Amino acid sequence: MRELNVQVTTHGRLLVEDAVTAGPLRILAGCHGYGENADEMMERLRQIPADPSWTRVSLQALHRFYRRRSQTTTVASWMTRQDREILIGDNLAYVDQAVTATAGGRPIERLVFCGFSQGVAMAFRAGLRGARKADAILALGGDIPSELLEDPRIRFPRVLLARGSRDGWYSAEKMGADLGALQARGVPVEQIVVDGGHDWHADFAARAAMMLSWPDPA
Repeated sequence: MRELNVQVTTHGRLLVEDAVTAGPLRILAGCHGYGENADEMMERLRQIPADPSWTRVSLQALHRFYRRRSQTTTVASWMTRQDREILIGDNLAYVDQAVTATAGGRPIERLVFCGFSQGVAMAFRAGLRGARKADAILALGGDIPSELLEDPRIRFPRVLLARGSRDGWYSAEKMGADLGALQARGVPVEQIVVDGGHDWHADFAARAAMMLSWPDPA
């Protein structure tokens, strides 16, 4: 028996909420968790009280399926262990094209990725290995991919790491390991522990907005 991987063309779904104000293009791109969709992540991005100069983009993972016990709600997943490296490459190519399509030829002044749960890994991979490197990464409830932390060639931007105090998935031990690894590399990193479980939280959204308001580049 032979096992083959055949390259095909597929389409990714993203939602774009353009900035209210004119000016340099600033993109806040969100990556949802396992079994979620772009609509849900867009609602979360809207909860980040950023100034109106930011364009919000919610990226839906390529691997779609129906939510459990539902034949109407389409959700998606970023990764499985099967053919892992191939899927990572597909995802990176998809996000690169999504960012390019959103920009529409305009230069991007700032690009920030925001990930929740499974989407944290995608946010870091896209932000660090994508064609346009991220200026910051906002991460809630998910760990940093080990291959990124182990690669000395990769330069991390500023990072916000967050978890819920009762989150059994992204534990205090995992967060501590990620924080220590970033600090050892001299990465400008902030951390926050919110009162909650493995879910989105308003305190994280408020801290994310503070990070988005760092001074304009000279």
